[in-house]
Amino acid sequence: GDICEPDFIKQLFETEKIDIVLHFAAQTHVDLSFWRALEFTYVNVYGTNVLVNAAHEANVEKFVYVSTDEVYGGSTDEEFDESSPKRFFYPYASSKAAAECFVFFYWERYQFPVVITRSSNVYGPHQYPEKVIPKFFFLLQQNRKCCIHGSGLQRRNFLYAADVVEAFLTVLKEGKPGEIYNIGTNFEMSIAQLAFFLIHLIKKTSSESEMEHWMDYVKDRPTNDLRYPMNSEKMHNLGWRPKVPWKEGIKKTIEWYKENFHNWKNWEKALEPFPVTEPFAQLGGP
Repeated sequence: GDICEPDFIKQLFETEKIDIVLHFAAQTHVDLSFWRALEFTYVNVYGTNVLVNAAHEANVEKFVYVSTDEVYGGSTDEEFDESSPKRFFYPYASSKAAAECFVFFYWERYQFPVVITRSSNVYGPHQYPEKVIPKFFFLLQQNRKCCIHGSGLQRRNFLYAADVVEAFLTVLKEGKPGEIYNIGTNFEMSIAQLAFFLIHLIKKTSSESEMEHWMDYVKDRPTNDLRYPMNSEKMHNLGWRPKVPWKEGIKKTIEWYKENFHNWKNWEKALEPFPVTEPFAQLGGP
């Protein structure tokens, strides 16, 4: 079913014994959001409203809305905590921030037990190849270059999927209604560094000139934040910290993709760099 179908969602809550909701469903590909802004708004904002309303009517015990560090906007030095203002500059982040407002309305108005999480970039096995790590892996496996937006100096914090699972289990057990929790990691690298790392791993080369051969710098997207540094002390106080080191996590990830990357549907289309000439195309447009 679809979270944007109110009748389906209502029937689901009426027929199933649902006591907890973790709301992950969303349009999430930032690049695509510039050309499908209305679709992102529809799914991420309207769909969230449908779901939280149905959950409230069903008297669900806890509703966890999975948001993103990107609602804070970029920063070169300021570390964001849960009280930091939201400063979003593109459709994906805007839609997630708007959805947060609808979720919090149910806490403020009805004391419905909602919790919001904002996490760093997640990586690991099974991730769809539009995301940067599987995308670079797929391209290199096909002897194609890593397509890098702009300078490639944009830095991201990468958190292994198993650590995120532990974080959500912690939030389900210990998280307090009406609160926001940052789920972050201190491990950070630039997109260019990530490309170098994967080229070294997959192409078995340490030559800088050869590595550069496998990198294709393309025009940047309309907005591309430099960093999302987050303070996750609030989660640490609940007893959670990331445990999986980068080298261990990326090794497990690459091993999985070597065996499984052909299983994705339409994976070839996911590898294409998105054009940056006509942003904000609307739903149903050309």
